[in-house]
Amino acid sequence: MTTFQDARAFLLKHRSDYDTAVKGFLWPDPVPFNWALDWFDAELARNADSRDRAALWIVDAASSRETKLSFAVLSRRSNQVANFLRAQGLKRGDHLLLLLGNVVPLWETMLAAMKLGVVVIPATTLLTPDELHDRLDRGRAKVVVASQDQVAKFAALGGDKLIRIVVGAASSHEGWLPFEQAASFPEDFKPDGTTNAEDPMLLYFTSGTTAKPKLVRHSQRSYPVGGLSTMYWLGLQPGDVHLNISSPGWAKHAWSCLFAPWNAGATVFVVNQPRFDAKGLLATIGRCRVTTLCAPPTVWRLFIQEKLADFKVSLREVCGAGEPLNPEVIDQVKAAWGLTIRDGYGQTETTALAGNSPGQPVKIGSMGRPLPGYRVQITDSDGHVTREGEVSLLLGADRPAGLMQGYQGDDGKLSGADGDIYRSGDVVFVDDEGYLTFVGRSDDVFKSSDYRISPFELESILLEHDAVAEAAVVPSPDPIRLAIPKAYVLLVSGNERSAQTALSIFKHLHARLAPFKRIRKIELVTELPKTISGKIRRVQLRRLEHENDRGDALRGEEFREEDFPELQKLRTTGSES
Repeated sequence: MTTFQDARAFLLKHRSDYDTAVKGFLWPDPVPFNWALDWFDAELARNADSRDRAALWIVDAASSRETKLSFAVLSRRSNQVANFLRAQGLKRGDHLLLLLGNVVPLWETMLAAMKLGVVVIPATTLLTPDELHDRLDRGRAKVVVASQDQVAKFAALGGDKLIRIVVGAASSHEGWLPFEQAASFPEDFKPDGTTNAEDPMLLYFTSGTTAKPKLVRHSQRSYPVGGLSTMYWLGLQPGDVHLNISSPGWAKHAWSCLFAPWNAGATVFVVNQPRFDAKGLLATIGRCRVTTLCAPPTVWRLFIQEKLADFKVSLREVCGAGEPLNPEVIDQVKAAWGLTIRDGYGQTETTALAGNSPGQPVKIGSMGRPLPGYRVQITDSDGHVTREGEVSLLLGADRPAGLMQGYQGDDGKLSGADGDIYRSGDVVFVDDEGYLTFVGRSDDVFKSSDYRISPFELESILLEHDAVAEAAVVPSPDPIRLAIPKAYVLLVSGNERSAQTALSIFKHLHARLAPFKRIRKIELVTELPKTISGKIRRVQLRRLEHENDRGDALRGEEFREEDFPELQKLRTTGSES
């Protein structure tokens, strides 16, 4: 029988031997296994080689305060949180909405929930009240753990039966329990029973082709055990200090700020900055001797605006994920530090499934080859193997541990990850050596600053405005974010294609959308390109944006967020949702 420890040791041993790792790796058998109890507590927190090592290291740039917690201490503190949550009535199978930034209670709560068998719904603190209501409703949350700056959002959401826990509150909030009460609970924890491999553990809301985000369900096995592939791609080793630049609430945060580094026995390193400061972050990376770094391309593009060679770093591995990196970025990092940024690929629905792994030739522009444990086929719309097509995973006996259980419907049933094959929706080209190069999304979802943007979701909100008859959202090239959401809008008859109309639409969007989803450009047009069956041809609009063709007959009057001082005032006064 292959155990978690066996599989981990095999990948660490062959960390730079791709062929051996791919051919010889076996996923651990799907036996009862609670990662927080059987790995974090039993191995990392009790092993003499790791128990006193920092499991979590948080640097607060604004206050210069640093917090370090060892594996042993974090084990005991998460036990206290588990006992605290149990005292509030939480039991195996209940759902918990987690709405925190990069603060210690986030990690304590994640571990505690795993120990209890409670299903966590990670959420970004950027969500609007409407979006929170959707997560509470469809996620069937019994409890919310939130920071004090989120409390006001819940005032109009109802939910009298919802257990509300607030972190770091300077004063009491009516109806909310202080998270800090957990410190008075016992440091020993006893589970109420066995944790099975397929017990649900995580529910992620992710953008898709429908107006409402889909619910991606992961098990007690899929992300913790599946994270071995992410550990391999990142090149993590015991004792590393690993920095992953990602916001809580997104799958990449769980990938590389929790499971992958702690699978390796590495330190999770976090830097909290009031505003992103590339120079300050680079100095901290050097001062704290960070050894491994993963950052989205947006951050790498900001890094190279600094004089990288002036920053003395201890980095051994540098990675990027989320979207392809520009060759000039890779070249500048290589020239300054002698390190090649290695790209990787995966989804909320999976762990890392392809990547340029340590020690292997990196092809610029490619996201690498399938990682150990993932059997990948490139297929056309009919399921035939092809050179350019959709990334698909073989299931059945080849099913990877890191694949989701499925999309959870309103009736609780799962779909999308059963049958013989899982279709990712991502289109790539595969070369003769098996390297994959990203082409695009089959469903028009795109990335902006490493966030997945669903055109259909944004279009649905645009159509709520009285002046909007039809709308199409596409990515518009941006030098920093790679792309920003832009809307082509056809107005209801009688409305002028004017700055006043555009401002009214922008204000509507500001009130309904979180900042990371916000449409940054609006073009008011007289027609939208359509197929014979009446579907809007987003691909044609994407091409217009990519080629920046202002002479095309489809062009209209373009307006940008920054054209309107009123919108800037909304942001600075904090009245924006």
